[in-house]
Amino acid sequence: MSISVNSSHREYSAETRITALLLMPSNLEITQAGERLRDESASPTEILLDIAPPVVDAPARVDETGVELKRGAFFNTIAMLASNFRGIFTFLVARLLGPAALGIFSVAWSTTDIISKIGVLGLDNAITTFIARSEAVGNRARSRALFRVAVVLGVAQSIVTAAIVIVALQFFNNRLHLQPQMVSALALVLCAMPGLALYRISTAISRGMKVMQHDIYSRGMTEPIATTLAFLLALAVGFKESSPEVAAIVGTAASGLIALALASTLFRHVPPQREVVSTLGEARSLLGYAAPISIYQLINAFIARLDLIMLGYFVGRAPGVTLATVGVYSAVIGTANGLRKVNQAFNPIFAPVVAGMTATGDHDRAAQTYARLAQWMLWILLPLVAVMALAGGTILLIFGPAFRQGSVWLGIVALASAINAFVALGETVIMVQRPRLNLLHSSITFAVAAGGLLWLIPRFGVMGAAFGILLPYIVQGVLRYTTLKFVFHWKDSWSDIRPPLISAVIAVVPSLVCRALVGSDIAGQVISATAFLAVFGFLWWRHHLRSSHLG
Repeated sequence: MSISVNSSHREYSAETRITALLLMPSNLEITQAGERLRDESASPTEILLDIAPPVVDAPARVDETGVELKRGAFFNTIAMLASNFRGIFTFLVARLLGPAALGIFSVAWSTTDIISKIGVLGLDNAITTFIARSEAVGNRARSRALFRVAVVLGVAQSIVTAAIVIVALQFFNNRLHLQPQMVSALALVLCAMPGLALYRISTAISRGMKVMQHDIYSRGMTEPIATTLAFLLALAVGFKESSPEVAAIVGTAASGLIALALASTLFRHVPPQREVVSTLGEARSLLGYAAPISIYQLINAFIARLDLIMLGYFVGRAPGVTLATVGVYSAVIGTANGLRKVNQAFNPIFAPVVAGMTATGDHDRAAQTYARLAQWMLWILLPLVAVMALAGGTILLIFGPAFRQGSVWLGIVALASAINAFVALGETVIMVQRPRLNLLHSSITFAVAAGGLLWLIPRFGVMGAAFGILLPYIVQGVLRYTTLKFVFHWKDSWSDIRPPLISAVIAVVPSLVCRALVGSDIAGQVISATAFLAVFGFLWWRHHLRSSHLG
């Protein structure tokens, strides 16, 4: 698909537009002092970075934005698909150790992922911006200095944070009222935090240098291979139930080292430094800029992991909640989270594109681009949700017969994940213009999630957890839609999202008929899902031909 642009529009050339984008945060700090995220003295280099680039007019190219989005989405999709190979590790844990071991590891890993946000302290986002600004003015020596500062800070902070939490677990273990196996697993897997920090910051540095391929090698290939091999080796030498935690430590460390090595290659041929870069000053600037971002990231991480963590807390204290059912639910989450990753194919390229448009005042084209991407995502998300809802039991059989009980949970969590992936586009639009609104939305969503889960899980067990994570994402979607409509005054894009929605409604009818006629066993699930895909695919193809003809 391509995005049509009126030929009367005047726009930056590609190079100038990218430069304007990279400098945009500094310009916003000048014009919107009330929206500042940090308070720091400006160095001569920072003053230079705050100078807006000259405007260069160029003829509008009709397909430029569409081609840019598709090219970026292509590379991001490869990285996303490669990262899914970690599912092999999850599959092996479920098959070789059972659902209880998978549940313990999943809760420990989810908790570690949240705590790692505190250790990294938003440096992964901040360093991308700082590196990009430095590269925009050709100061490669400063980029290298920033690279070193960020890596040292991130790893050091993660080591200290992990040590504090491990010590706290030993002192307050009895007061937490957690399962002993879960506390031991958490204390062990926390040792993966330095590797996580190294991976995130190094990958962010590569992205700041506009190199997207490094993530394919570090996370997409190295991590799943190293984790899987380490798990099998740990199991063979006798670690038994602790094998998943040991494998996670090895896998994240390997991924972090590869990401660091790849990022280092970008600074091999750096010209002699022309000015003295204050390491302490750069560290202070990075931490000051990153601290508010870390709060936003921490809240989002809590929301995404809260249902599983709270299930782990309620083991033995809520109806039907055992270590085994937590393991089944963790497999459900792992399967449904594939829908969240659909956003990763579009968001990394959508963010700079929409930021450039809003920075130059081209809000109408930004709204059109958002609507077009929303349609693309719905064409992908809707059939995936339908397949997981209609054939969830069959899909979960890959983990073992005991996991089939999670079929209904999978349909609910898949819908929640799809909503989260879809509304993340709105989060990006708001972030590049009014980032504090995203913090407000996340705070409200977190309150709804925590309150809902605390009320639902003790009463309905795992089913309560599934609905408890669906509710906050619906609230989050409403908040972001309202913001786009009434704060940014963007027009409704119903004409763009209507085709996939109507197609899904039409396709669900024959699938339900097949389920009623054939039954709900494996054959019925497969046939009903196939019927949906066939009808939905036909309607998508007809819409595609019509759009191509009109275009």
